[in-house]
Amino acid sequence: MSSMIISGLACGLVFGFALERAGFASACKLTGQLRFKDWTVFNVMFTAILVCAFGLFALQMVGVVGQYDIFIPSAFIYATLLGGVGVGAGMAVGGFCPGTSVVGFCSGHMDGLVFFIGLILGTVVFAGAYDAIEPMLTALPAPEAQTVPELLGIPTIVVLLMLTGVAAVVGYLTTRAPRPRPTEAEKREQRDADGVSGTAAGNA
Repeated sequence: MSSMIISGLACGLVFGFALERAGFASACKLTGQLRFKDWTVFNVMFTAILVCAFGLFALQMVGVVGQYDIFIPSAFIYATLLGGVGVGAGMAVGGFCPGTSVVGFCSGHMDGLVFFIGLILGTVVFAGAYDAIEPMLTALPAPEAQTVPELLGIPTIVVLLMLTGVAAVVGYLTTRAPRPRPTEAEKREQRDADGVSGTAAGNA
């Protein structure tokens, strides 16, 4: 048990360090992603998902991890929709998710602490109301297929390659250096050049 706790703490520290280095200690990163102004969150997290997915796939291929060694909880449509709306609204308002709120506070941002306290209070309220809303949450189970390859009926490697393509395209489109806006002097030079070209064409 102690080794599991130590490994969990070690992974948490590495994960938190990676989030801080990616700039996720600032609420502006998440809100910028939600406004489609800053794609750092998508690029960093999608890359992490791909690394994990390819790693698990490789471990399964060599027999280190069995197909059923990884627990995948059953999904429910209503519960997923409710949770997605709640988490999305919280991220839009507070600019943090649960992990980045801790990173933000540890980096000296007090709004991260406020968000984390609200997260704890929300968890307590949800736990207290769970018995009352459980029938609604479990009323609409998702398809029996628990993974994307199972749902689509295609090999896992095909899904991984498709996701890699999506990451590559989005990364290319969102990380290209924007063209600098021309200065007033450059605009005048361009207008003068266009005028000279137009005069020469008219004389010809």
